Amino acid sequence: MICKPSDSVAIALKPVEAGDLLRVVVDDKPLEIRLLGPLPTFHKFAVHRIPAGQVVLKQGEAIGVALRDIAPGEHVHVHNLSSLRAR
Repeated sequence: MICKPSDSVAIALKPVEAGDLLRVVVDDKPLEIRLLGPLPTFHKFAVHRIPAGQVVLKQGEAIGVALRDIAPGEHVHVHNLSSLRAR
């Protein structure tokens, strides 16, 4: 998975399980992230800590605002993200 340096999230390209270690390349630098829970294909996970109220970036674009603190490797979805696109 490749992320832009400013991205808050990456996308699971296949179903993954809790505890899986995923490799994400950010600005040509590899980063390993352990998933905190299972993810279906094409769902987002945090690549770093996202504080509550912070804008969440995916592929360089704002997609929402964190409703609470989100830990690295945590699923990012409607339970912890207020969408900017669905408004």
